[in-house]
Amino acid sequence: MNFVNIGALDEFPDEGMRQVMVRGEPLGIYRVGESVYAIHDVCTHEEAFLTDGEFDADDCEVECPRHGSRFNVANGDVRILPATKPVASYQVKLEEGNVLVGPQKV
Repeated sequence: MNFVNIGALDEFPDEGMRQVMVRGEPLGIYRVGESVYAIHDVCTHEEAFLTDGEFDADDCEVECPRHGSRFNVANGDVRILPATKPVASYQVKLEEGNVLVGPQKV
């Protein structure tokens, strides 16, 4: 599966997050300096958008706004309950100042 250009790196705020649609799926894009991460943007506990929550750039975690589950944005793993199932994470690369999102990590 090909990578999709989702915009210039400077369109994504450093230590911030933004939702984008890629191949019909809502993804949360998280930036910490030159590192960019992509995870599915819907909490696995009760289907809230994670990008409506709080992003802790120091810990690379996003907190769901509904019940406080926390997910690692680098790999989608659950860090704090009540969610028990990880969210999908996606490959990301930077090319010529642009952010490209690829297939789901396995």
